[in-house]
Amino acid sequence: MVEAATQLVGRADELALLEGALSELEAGRSSVLEIAGDAGIGKTRLLAELARLGDEHGYLVLAGRASELERDLPYGIFVDALDEYLRTVERSWIDELDEASEGELSRILPSLTRAVEADGTVLDERYRVHRAVRMLLEELAATHPLVLLLDDLHWADPASIDLVGALLRRPPRASVLMAAALRRRAAPPRLEAILGDADRARLLIRLEPRPLREAEVEEWLGPHVAAPLVQRLYEESGGNPFYLEQLARATAVGGDVSMEPGAPGLKPEADLPPAVAAVLSSELAGLPVDARALLDAAAVVGDPFELDFAAATARLDELQALLALDPLLAAGLLERTDVPRRFRFRHPVLRKAVYGATTVGWRSTAHKRAAHALAAHGEPPAARAHHVDQFATLGDREAIRLFREAADASARSAPASAARWYASALRLLPSDPGDDEERAELLEQLARARAGVGQFAEGRQALLELLAVAPPESARHVWAITGCAHLEHLLGLHAEAHERLVAGLNGLSSRTSAGGAILLLDLAMDAYYGLDYERVADWGLQALAVGEALEDPTFTAAAHAAVCLGEAYTDRIASAETHRAEARKLVDRLGDDELAGRLDALANLGAAEVYLDRYEDAETHLRRGLELGRRIGQGQLFPLLTQELGVALESQGRLAEAKEHLDGAVEAARLADNTPSLAWTLMNSAWTTMLTGDLDAALGLAEESADLVRDLEDSPLTIWSAVILGAVIIEAGQPAHGVEMIRAGAGGPGLDLVPGDFRATILERVTGALLALGRLEEADEAAALAEQRAAVTGLAMSKAHAACARAAVALARDEPDEAAASALAAAAAAAEIGARIVEARAQMLAGRALHAAGEHAQAVEALTAAAAAHDACGAIRYRDEAERELRRLGNRDHRRRGAARADGEGVAALSARELDVARLVVDRKTNPEIAAELFLSQKTVESHLRSAFRKLGVSSRVDLARVVERATRSE
Repeated sequence: MVEAATQLVGRADELALLEGALSELEAGRSSVLEIAGDAGIGKTRLLAELARLGDEHGYLVLAGRASELERDLPYGIFVDALDEYLRTVERSWIDELDEASEGELSRILPSLTRAVEADGTVLDERYRVHRAVRMLLEELAATHPLVLLLDDLHWADPASIDLVGALLRRPPRASVLMAAALRRRAAPPRLEAILGDADRARLLIRLEPRPLREAEVEEWLGPHVAAPLVQRLYEESGGNPFYLEQLARATAVGGDVSMEPGAPGLKPEADLPPAVAAVLSSELAGLPVDARALLDAAAVVGDPFELDFAAATARLDELQALLALDPLLAAGLLERTDVPRRFRFRHPVLRKAVYGATTVGWRSTAHKRAAHALAAHGEPPAARAHHVDQFATLGDREAIRLFREAADASARSAPASAARWYASALRLLPSDPGDDEERAELLEQLARARAGVGQFAEGRQALLELLAVAPPESARHVWAITGCAHLEHLLGLHAEAHERLVAGLNGLSSRTSAGGAILLLDLAMDAYYGLDYERVADWGLQALAVGEALEDPTFTAAAHAAVCLGEAYTDRIASAETHRAEARKLVDRLGDDELAGRLDALANLGAAEVYLDRYEDAETHLRRGLELGRRIGQGQLFPLLTQELGVALESQGRLAEAKEHLDGAVEAARLADNTPSLAWTLMNSAWTTMLTGDLDAALGLAEESADLVRDLEDSPLTIWSAVILGAVIIEAGQPAHGVEMIRAGAGGPGLDLVPGDFRATILERVTGALLALGRLEEADEAAALAEQRAAVTGLAMSKAHAACARAAVALARDEPDEAAASALAAAAAAAEIGARIVEARAQMLAGRALHAAGEHAQAVEALTAAAAAHDACGAIRYRDEAERELRRLGNRDHRRRGAARADGEGVAALSARELDVARLVVDRKTNPEIAAELFLSQKTVESHLRSAFRKLGVSSRVDLARVVERATRSE
């Protein structure tokens, strides 16, 4: 717990902002407070005041601090804030989390390592850790608002910074105030970007404490200090509260604020004003020998530090350490924490000054003693690696092993830390030929870690080094070629990527090898991103021949899937279906161990099945790819797998599930700083969000995607980004602008750059926009083009969209019978493949046409079905549109039988027991507390909550409480 100092002056405006932040908690909302300023300006003191105010309100206050010298401990600031508290509370709260979240938390929080078994996580899914922490914060805030204080955030490790970014983008749905103190000038670029985005999105309360004025310094010092000394202290401190405090300490014991630094002396890196450095030097010089030894050792061990580790580092026994501790506490150099035998420096500047005052040789041996003490206590490799890195020398095999263990443990959840340790291991590895195998292993892992944090150029460099040491034609050499080409695509070096793959293929002694099959398959996907779909099939057929010659069913399955994709995109649907059937037969027969090395077989098969309207099969194969990738720790294809699964779910009308998967893909792409992947997922998420009816959010997602690809070469990504943005713009009420954007991005009025089946989908949107503009003849032409595509592909989705386009044109021409027939045909085609939203939109169109044709009863039936289907899918805007049509037909008593509106109306649908449970949720009771109060089992409480969520159309306890509170106020 952060403790407040005795005085806080000159901070009226800052205190008002703190109170305002706490008022957000009282309203049941989460918020974020940023306190930024130079060292010593009072950031930590304001956090302490916020902690005091939070305590007064009865809130749960937890605090963590990052440390300049421990930037490689993954999630360190969150561990410091949460772990000790979690050790002290009953573990029943774990039951409130899903199993996957429990596993992720156990991976990062030491207190939970024995509580639950960790799930598998891959690099591409670090967002799962973030989701788990978000759920943990929501659970901690279930009974009382939570105030989470993060001090010195600019020194946080990269994994912690990514987690802060995730919590800003998707705040906890609970009363959580996250307050961070930092120095902006010392913040890494990633943190600056995260906070800048949050500020532009108005998610931050920003506070910048200013230096104290002379009158405030006088107030701070008190009436007993003479005016000349006040002025002198003000001038020497510059109004910086920390510097003022140090100088005031000196005057309290008769010191001179202008004295020069003396023994032991502070190094220039202490970065302190001369007078302050002199005061600290004098304070340190007066310490007993053992006390100074303990203080120096503590600066090496960490901040905060365990007394036992500091004592071992200082070579003091327990009694000596305890006796040495007393003068340090009395002088205020160290402070107690809430944890027994754990202490911290009174200010990070002091710790840095003490550390900098020690000699290089002493520090090296001290770090060695600290590492040994941590090892003897059983601390994990990551906790020791920082110390070992300070003294290890070339060829130190024990240090290399430790770095590898630390990196392997961090690779999936904190790749930036892993990259640091892999690089340290490589630095110590001798250049002997006998070490080439280990060097190759380390370079491979280093490349993965660097790519995982968006360091594509650095990852490529590691792969180029790997190519130099891996034996030619070996599996690792081929992997390095394909990995290097992949990163070159991400860097925009498309020609180099293609040339590398071709050169790699030509450099093989035989193309009919496993390496040949791998390179041929990669060339197939290289052609896909180059918009050469004919070559996708050609390269795939060559790979297929190799796979069959090798009698390798895994390669054969992957090749069939690639050929299927190429054939489908070039309108050879019958051939595509033949290859799909072969790929599916092989994939479904192969075990997970056999498929582990070729997840692209599942990814490309699933993608092709989405195109071929086989959504359930696609879902099966894509889910298997994701689950297998998690189990074996391979996530290179996760962006494709997750995006395609989102499309498969959306096509079936399962919008909530689709949104969840696509949100995860967006978070993963943001973490990896992968522009193409982020643009793809934003675009797909924009389409799904548009279908739900949240047009503002959809437009934001689509615009961000378009901005990301603005300067990229033409590719499927650039085409689709423009097309989706245009479609959202049309939906948002700007049909002319939307049509113009779609045509400009997709090759003109015929949308020739959009593959056939998908082309009909977009042509239907263009038809509707043209009708809205009164351009009937152009709309007719667009509908005819959609019909041509449907005739060429023969796919049900194409037929449904083309028939909808024709129905809309016929209705505009006052031909209601033809319009109704076309719309009903569209609904039947969509129903055939389970495309629920397309079916519902066709039914809505049929209802309008039937009404125009005088078939009132049939019109009501069609519109009622459309409203119910859209409601069940979560397409709220389309549902409301269908209901407006029903009211226009005089059907004013219609009520949806799906989820109730989340505005209080649905509370009447709750049973008496469900309402009892809901009211206790409003009172911030946990499930165990509700169960005890109502004499129910926890499982029964969970069942009632699930039922209440469904009836009210909400997905969280916070939303449930808001609905019930609104309903109560309106009674």
